[in-house]
Amino acid sequence: MDKPHYHVVAAIIRNDGDILCMQRPKGKHEYTSFRWEFPGGKVEPGESEQQALKRELQEEMDYTVEIREHYMTLTHDYPDITVTLSFWLCDAASRTFNRKEHLDHRWLRPDQLPTLQWTDADADVIEKLAGDGKPEA
Repeated sequence: MDKPHYHVVAAIIRNDGDILCMQRPKGKHEYTSFRWEFPGGKVEPGESEQQALKRELQEEMDYTVEIREHYMTLTHDYPDITVTLSFWLCDAASRTFNRKEHLDHRWLRPDQLPTLQWTDADADVIEKLAGDGKPEA
């Protein structure tokens, strides 16, 4: 039996040199519960990645950001699902938002990102961001 495959978008939100990190709540999967991630979510049928990202940030955080450019796309196999993640560089004029679904959030410099326990799907992007010292412009 094939595993479900989800197309997901994630926002690498920058403000004053820092990047927004969000902590997931306890969920049905131990491998993502309480782990850190970039905000975003599933792309719905008929949506572009940018439309999905804007919608998800509005639903989860009442947050509007400027979507700048695509950073990278990767696919990760979890035990029961496969996700294709598309990461987008975004800029925020403010650090003020309404955290509706996540437990916690932190603003960290790129080299500090590896100090958190990220979801496995985010490992490659964290390594790239931390290695660059900053997201590519």
